[in-house]
Amino acid sequence: MTFLWIIFCLTFISVACGCGVPATPPHVTGITRIVNGEEAVPHSWPWQVSLQFNGIHFCGGSLINENWVVTAAHCHITTDDRVIIGAHDKSFGSSENIQVVKPAEVFNHPKWNPNTINNDIALIKLATPARLGTNVSPICLAESTDNFPAAMTCVITGWGRTHTDDTSSPNKLQQAALPLLSNEQCKSHWGSKISDVMICAGGAGAASCQMDSGGPLVCQKDEAWTLVGVVSWGDSNCSTSMPDVFARVTKLRTWLDQILAAN
Repeated sequence: MTFLWIIFCLTFISVACGCGVPATPPHVTGITRIVNGEEAVPHSWPWQVSLQFNGIHFCGGSLINENWVVTAAHCHITTDDRVIIGAHDKSFGSSENIQVVKPAEVFNHPKWNPNTINNDIALIKLATPARLGTNVSPICLAESTDNFPAAMTCVITGWGRTHTDDTSSPNKLQQAALPLLSNEQCKSHWGSKISDVMICAGGAGAASCQMDSGGPLVCQKDEAWTLVGVVSWGDSNCSTSMPDVFARVTKLRTWLDQILAAN
């Protein structure tokens, strides 16, 4: 019966399976910045993970169930890296019950293209399951048929740089509310670089920055937070006047389902 329930949750990820509803509600104060940003309420984004090598954070990711994490292909995850789960302070500087898990396997999208940055998404299978609880729970995945309209306010989270001249990233998890853009609006900034497997947000005084890569762009759907984008690329100087670009989960959901079902 447990096996059947896991298969059901993999195939029909929904609020019924406990995704997208944090035990600790987030508090987002309008359009703020990760660049010059605001600290998140501790553990209010319980799917956020830190990807680290030798104790150094280099990318973010999102827990989608106890066995799998979604991140960006350009993060180049290997089995030598570590997935830090349940952290608010990525430096382990508090008494948090942090889980450190090895990747068992990493699956990059087969059409990931580092030149065009298309299909910038990867799945990490954990060597041991994450222990779900108050501080650790999964995010819902956007369905292929979902529509998240331009101007909808969504949220990015991460431990990326908070100032463009910083050489290090903050220890405490940061958050920012960003408006979605249509791809046509985004093309007015980035031109033909924007494809249908990308989604854009920000450009109105907010931005992600280096080391936010692979982290979540989440929007609310039916009162649950849903993974709509994966931090992919943007302005090299973290400009808050240019929109950030994310891998579009609705266009990549079929591949995600295929990997989950086969592994």
